[in-house]
Amino acid sequence: MAASDPRRVLASPVETVAAPGHARVAELVAEREAVLVVVGLPTSLSGRSESASAAMARAWAAALEPLVTVPVELVDERLTTVAATAQLRAAGRSAKQSRAVIDQAAAVALLQGYLDAAG
Repeated sequence: MAASDPRRVLASPVETVAAPGHARVAELVAEREAVLVVVGLPTSLSGRSESASAAMARAWAAALEPLVTVPVELVDERLTTVAATAQLRAAGRSAKQSRAVIDQAAAVALLQGYLDAAG
């Protein structure tokens, strides 16, 4: 999970939440006084077909909605894990060292992309 600063400029890692994690995410949303939850939507590179993973992400987001008082928005997460892995390697972390934080790094990449697009 990642969160942004109050000005919505910079995304930072929060924690890795074990699946399914709805209750913990709802707790973090309330603690941080979030105004929006962004959930990654796995999309094919062509963007045309919906995978089983995408259906699972939609179901996960739908299950979270009644637990939070803010909107839940699905956002294309294509290549966020690839980008996160590249950033961690560029920072000198091995694949083994990265395993523990790759989900957080991917969440940061997803949220930062969202923030940058929202401008």
